[in-house]
Amino acid sequence: MLGDRWSLLIIRDIMLLGPRSFKQLLAGHERIATNILTERLRRLEGYGIIRANSDPTDGRKLYYSLTRKGIDLAPVLTEMVLWAAAHEETDNQALIREMRKGKEAFIATIHEQWVEQNSDGGQSPVARRSRDRA
Repeated sequence: MLGDRWSLLIIRDIMLLGPRSFKQLLAGHERIATNILTERLRRLEGYGIIRANSDPTDGRKLYYSLTRKGIDLAPVLTEMVLWAAAHEETDNQALIREMRKGKEAFIATIHEQWVEQNSDGGQSPVARRSRDRA
């Protein structure tokens, strides 16, 4: 389910940056190919780890966000990031310091942000932003 090269990176980006469009995920510094990104998004959605929400201002545009199953990966991803940082150079030292300083607090913050994004009766964060602007 998560053993390929890209799935955990996609989950990480959505977890840390919030709901992402296809274009935003494609613009990541890992440089994933469009066909691979399309396939991974479909697979992650099929496994119930992410969900696609239509942009209310442009029904053709989708935003991908984590499901409960997806956000429950926060402790696993945190441990993997810390493990990688202990053995390899990483560009995001601020994130590593935050995780090391208080792993449990970091994970709790990730969960709190997810709950806040998903607390409107299951309405997507994109739909809430559109409603809040009105």
